[in-house]
Amino acid sequence: MKNLWTDEEAQKYKSDLELRVFTSNLLGRSDELVLHGGGNTSVKSKVDGEDILYVKGSGWDLVSIEKEGFAPVKLDTLIEMAKLESLSDSDMVSQQKAAMIDKSAPNPSVEAILHAIIPFKFVDHTHADAVVTISNNKNGIENIKKVFPNFLIIPYVMPGFILARTIYEMAKDYDWKNSDGIILHNHGIFTFDDDAKKSYDKMIAAVSLAEKFLEDNAKVEIPNLQAKGFDLDELKTIISKEKGYEVVLKVNQNEEAIYYASQSNLKDGVTKGVLTPEHIIRTKKIPLVLENSDIQNAVDEYKKEYKAYFDRYAKDEICLNPAPNYAVIKEFGVVCFGKDEKEASIINDIVSHTISAVLKAEKLGGFVSISEKDSFEMEYWELEQAKLAKSAITK
Repeated sequence: MKNLWTDEEAQKYKSDLELRVFTSNLLGRSDELVLHGGGNTSVKSKVDGEDILYVKGSGWDLVSIEKEGFAPVKLDTLIEMAKLESLSDSDMVSQQKAAMIDKSAPNPSVEAILHAIIPFKFVDHTHADAVVTISNNKNGIENIKKVFPNFLIIPYVMPGFILARTIYEMAKDYDWKNSDGIILHNHGIFTFDDDAKKSYDKMIAAVSLAEKFLEDNAKVEIPNLQAKGFDLDELKTIISKEKGYEVVLKVNQNEEAIYYASQSNLKDGVTKGVLTPEHIIRTKKIPLVLENSDIQNAVDEYKKEYKAYFDRYAKDEICLNPAPNYAVIKEFGVVCFGKDEKEASIINDIVSHTISAVLKAEKLGGFVSISEKDSFEMEYWELEQAKLAKSAITK
């Protein structure tokens, strides 16, 4: 992974927050680290003598975030919140907002409490493809420990307060000074330091280690395949009817996509779940799988299975539109559906990274995502749904 830091560019930034913006933008420039709102960063500073955590605001992208995109929250309040036995999503949001010293700033990231309890000035969190590819695997924990022996490794738990509370308890006797970072199983990676450059450098170095491991142990040979034909007009008509609006199609027929769509046991091969939890709000857990020309029947079956999935876990949630957000078409490729070009492209970006990860993870023993129950909790998590709604408003 290329380190994008340059001293010449860095000299333009002096304050804690300016440096935080700079290295956040550096992280955001690498799609292999974060995609479309993924990841978050923070810096601990002082304002009028009070300790403040500037943390990425909800709805901002690291690649384009500016000073105004960081929420300034009282550090002591966040640390006290980590000590609570339980805290609902709505209470966490309201207490974090109440602790902001600038009420016009965006809502703090759902990981604000976690950033607060990590005892370093700069904290970087990404969903690095290489790290999550190794983690999302039948041998994931074993391989992660092999690649990252000096990291605190956290089994998958729900992001937000539950994750912060878990790490707070696990790290009570943890030697932070001799730690290289944190790996969140099935989720991502944290690095940290009291120096902005060093924290960024640690992220790039760690992800480079993961990439080297995959290069050595999970190299995928892609055969030269020719895509078969398919009636995209009929697909667009049917999906538009199911969605209630005319969809835009984004077709992916690169070598990986065609290879992915040409597996002998297609449905099992392409319905293994998401690469990182928050992707589910864009893609749903699984795609529509088309193995013949009967599109309507396949869509009806998809909707039936989605409603059954919803009924298995729903309490008082309202079911989302059960139509698929993308399709894998046998020996043709992948097609993503959006209400506009931007949404279709976002879904395509996420799916493209997922395809690459799944193919590599299969070389390590088999791709394994979060459980179906955990998937539902993420898809219907009120904080993630709010993020998606905000993104739709700003498009």
